[in-house]
Amino acid sequence: METRQDNKEAGQEKKAYTADSITVLKGLEAVRKRPAMYIGDIGERGLHHLVYEVVDNSIDEALAGHCNHIIVVMHEDGSVSVIDNGRGIPVDMHPEEKRPAVEVVLTMLHAGGKFDKKSYKVSGGLHGVGVSAVNALSEWLEVKIKRGGNVYTQRYERGRPVTEVKTVGQTDETGTEVRFKPDGEIFTTLTYQYDILLNRIRELAFLNGGLKIDITEEATGKKEDFMFEGGIKEFVAYLNKGKRPLHNDIIYLTKEENNIQIELAMQYNDSYLENEYSYVNNIHTIEGGTHVSGFRTALTRVINSYIKKANMADTALSGDDSREGLAVIISLKVPEPQFEGQTKTKLGNSKVKGIVDSMITTSLAQYFEEHPQVARTITEKCVLAAKAREAARKARELTRRKTALSSGSLPGKLADCQESDPAKCEIFLVEGDSAGGSAKQGRMREFQAILPLRGKILNVEKARLDKIFANNEITTLIAALGTGITDEFDKTKLRYHKIIVMTDADVDGSHISCLLLTFFYRYMRALIEAGHVYLAQPPLYKVKKGKEEVYAYNDDELKLVLARMGNEVNIQRYKGLGEMNPEQLWTTTMSPDARKLVKVKIEDAIKADTMFSTLMGDDVEIRRDFIFSHAKEVKNLDI
Repeated sequence: METRQDNKEAGQEKKAYTADSITVLKGLEAVRKRPAMYIGDIGERGLHHLVYEVVDNSIDEALAGHCNHIIVVMHEDGSVSVIDNGRGIPVDMHPEEKRPAVEVVLTMLHAGGKFDKKSYKVSGGLHGVGVSAVNALSEWLEVKIKRGGNVYTQRYERGRPVTEVKTVGQTDETGTEVRFKPDGEIFTTLTYQYDILLNRIRELAFLNGGLKIDITEEATGKKEDFMFEGGIKEFVAYLNKGKRPLHNDIIYLTKEENNIQIELAMQYNDSYLENEYSYVNNIHTIEGGTHVSGFRTALTRVINSYIKKANMADTALSGDDSREGLAVIISLKVPEPQFEGQTKTKLGNSKVKGIVDSMITTSLAQYFEEHPQVARTITEKCVLAAKAREAARKARELTRRKTALSSGSLPGKLADCQESDPAKCEIFLVEGDSAGGSAKQGRMREFQAILPLRGKILNVEKARLDKIFANNEITTLIAALGTGITDEFDKTKLRYHKIIVMTDADVDGSHISCLLLTFFYRYMRALIEAGHVYLAQPPLYKVKKGKEEVYAYNDDELKLVLARMGNEVNIQRYKGLGEMNPEQLWTTTMSPDARKLVKVKIEDAIKADTMFSTLMGDDVEIRRDFIFSHAKEVKNLDI
């Protein structure tokens, strides 16, 4: 029998939990110990976030009216420079820290000029951890400051200063240059992607009209210069590229109240989906917030008021009706933003909703009065959207009734799996009945479901909801996944946590993949963002020599296989999944131990939206230009 004395002695053998057990991480040690807490992760996303943090400091100088040119340079050694013509970081001695101010900024968390609102009225870097975190996570960082007629430099290694602040020259210019090289001890990748940085820089140039931002990649010689005098009006024009605007003028509204500056630009197009992006202090509020709520409420109110006054419809429109085909940018500058939500990108300031609501209601109603033709074009579009939504509701109810009358609640063509836990289940969306038959025979029925799709599904980029719900292949897919779409979408009802698009490796197969991805992006984007959507990678070749069979998934792999196997081999090029028997399909494409899957990701929502509009939209000329400009990049073209 265990006694109290036994417990006491056992406890003494364990290490005591006292004050000595508490580890205090000083200076920037905490950042190096837990980097993901400060920059999100230590992969590609976190690597690029370092650049954003430094650029944000320069943007803050621009917001304060002291900078109009920023240069970003990707160097061949893997380092990045961010140069601005702002005031330059102060170099005089800090009164409390007894060190140069630049050293305080670069080595202390929560140190900066953004807390008392004297140096910066608004800023994107709210917590003062930005450039110091970059310093902590860099193998080395060098800062050059032009200020007070002199040029100063200082060098750091892994967050620690290794030189004093030195005067190295004289100048009549002002500004700051920060050059840093990410630390290989921290990051899993050290390769910067030009396109990723380019997209963020373009976005910042749109949001800060008149600010010039350049980016250069030394290794390739690529260079882009951005400056948009029209600001977010040009941003909306960029969003509508590949679509047909319903009115030529981009509506622009702006107001400042209680030190909160509101900018809004909007234009309707002939598509059936809204394209809404909101920002606070240049931060993309991907989860929306009070500013978005205020805008949506006001927009619906103004449109319904205009429709009622013009006797255009009997019933009031919903918010979804009023935003069909709308491209809109909402940009706010808020002195003390309160962010919340899962990603801390949802604005929570309660008073902002009322300010935005009031501003949009008054200004947009006035615009409609002054531009009656534009107002009528917009409201007619919204009325048609309401009628189509009602037709879609009836089509959806009809589909439900048909399903309820059938023998089961799931589509008949679906070969479901036995497992009931969605986290363990996967579904293959297979092109055609032939490949579907092979997949059904070759699968592991315990956890793999098969849904054959006959022919090409509807291109949802060109169709309203009523047409979508009238399409058998799409309604079958929606029923199989279980989440619903539009206002009924519920991600928690997803029946399979791996959705695998498995199509032929030819032109038709690629087109079907594009149609499916367009559907997922437009109506189930949350499934892509959650990492549930994949593309299967079937082999292109089977190489056989004697009894040995080897599969190659691309031309490069084929070259390696041929180099190893030598001459007198038989090469079979697969054009369709139906050419494989069930065992081959399982071995090459479906077996979790051997298959190659590509997870579908949205690295840049604006770029993705433009791409879907270009490739799947109505504008043939823009699509032709895209094909011509990228023709040389095509590999494995099936003709």
